[in-house]
Amino acid sequence: MGSFSRSLLCFGRSVKALPRKAIVQPLVKRSFARCGKGFSLGKRCDLQGLENISVGNDVSFGPDTRIWTTGAEVIIGNDVMFGPHITLISGDHRTDVKDKPMRAVRPTEKLPSNDQDIVVGNDVWIGANVTILKGVHIPDGTVIAAGALVVRSPYEENCIWGGVPARLIGRRFDD
Repeated sequence: MGSFSRSLLCFGRSVKALPRKAIVQPLVKRSFARCGKGFSLGKRCDLQGLENISVGNDVSFGPDTRIWTTGAEVIIGNDVMFGPHITLISGDHRTDVKDKPMRAVRPTEKLPSNDQDIVVGNDVWIGANVTILKGVHIPDGTVIAAGALVVRSPYEENCIWGGVPARLIGRRFDD
């Protein structure tokens, strides 16, 4: 796959004529670091760094899912549902280099803290318009409510998180 797997994929107008399930989805699956069975790719997904993305079984990406990773991994467990317009970004630009524009700082000049893995556990539902940033680990059974901005890891399984920034708003099950 070579340069294909390292390039930005945008499933929208440019490949609109290609049958997504027959052609595009199998190409994406083969380009991931790992991809289980039962994967479903929504329309217009934007995935960068496919070789750093691992996907478990029975995972569905809603339309307009965006995952950008370069120097870190994105690991997605089993039975995960992504609503529409989800964004996962595993890195930052360096902002501490004096006398050099941020966009001019090369990836080789980044600090280890600039790129951190994102891990999504099993049986997770991520609602519409959620953004998850670098270093976040979502525990098993978690629900992330629509519109949330997740900048730190939820600390318990089977909880519901929401808001900006995301915080605990409830539990999935009564004890």
